[in-house]
Amino acid sequence: MIYAVWVPLLMPFVAVPAARRLADALSPARAVRLLAATAVGLALCSVLALALLVVPGAAQLSVVAALGELVKPLAAAPTAAAVPLALAAVALLVGCAAAVVRTARRLWAELRRAGESADSSGGELAVLRDSRPDAYALPALPGSPGRIVVTTGMLRALDPAERDALLAHERAHLAGHHHLFLAAAELAALCHPALRSLRAPMGYALERCADEAAATAVGDRRVAARAIGRAALAARAAEGVRTRPRVALAVAAGPVPRRVAALLGRATPRPRVGRTAAAALLACLALSGAAALDATHDLHHSIEVAQGESPQD
Repeated sequence: MIYAVWVPLLMPFVAVPAARRLADALSPARAVRLLAATAVGLALCSVLALALLVVPGAAQLSVVAALGELVKPLAAAPTAAAVPLALAAVALLVGCAAAVVRTARRLWAELRRAGESADSSGGELAVLRDSRPDAYALPALPGSPGRIVVTTGMLRALDPAERDALLAHERAHLAGHHHLFLAAAELAALCHPALRSLRAPMGYALERCADEAAATAVGDRRVAARAIGRAALAARAAEGVRTRPRVALAVAAGPVPRRVAALLGRATPRPRVGRTAAAALLACLALSGAAALDATHDLHHSIEVAQGESPQD
């Protein structure tokens, strides 16, 4: 356990550089699934590793030793390092839990407020009377369906064909439940600092998914690319752009020039890079999970020995 427990804590630093290459090198849908699995899997393994570091230090306390029926010292870690490591791990776990709860509550509150502001319009489309161009997909909440929120300023900035592409883009976000993937990346980033770098590629891959869906819906990739570009220019040129929930995906979000280039076929395909990066990510995820399970097994073995038992390997 002494060595295996550190692998899940170090693996995100190795995985993130490979993950950054996925968004452009793989198809958007595959990139989203792999990025989500990587973020959530590595976050869970990191949390498990921290929890495993707590046990040897906690076992030094007589109360914990009595509860665990330990008749011998726990040999899972050096005694001199067990207590400081346990204290540091507890502090990190408490901070992580507090940050996750606080962020989840804030995201929920943002969605509720946005839902109330768009509740005056029935149906899938909610048009807000606002001269500032903006458009985003508002996820469904209990008692409230998912909606496409668009301002009158954005509708005036686009021609009819571009409006159709914009609505198809936001409709794809709703149909694919893309807010859940974005929320997963956001919460996973709170469990390990290295995972914060996955939020940008995840957001880009989700926008690319919606871009492709919009191009298919309108039957013209150039119209979809033009709609994305004009919507982004209008939204960024407006002063005091409307505040939207963090997990509400917008057509003007992310690196728009890269998205437009991908739609127009100007981006260079890199299938070999994508396969290599995907294999590296899966290997990191498998190694992190195997190390966490190995550390758990070793700790369980040490506890049985400390209880005076003679477990069979």
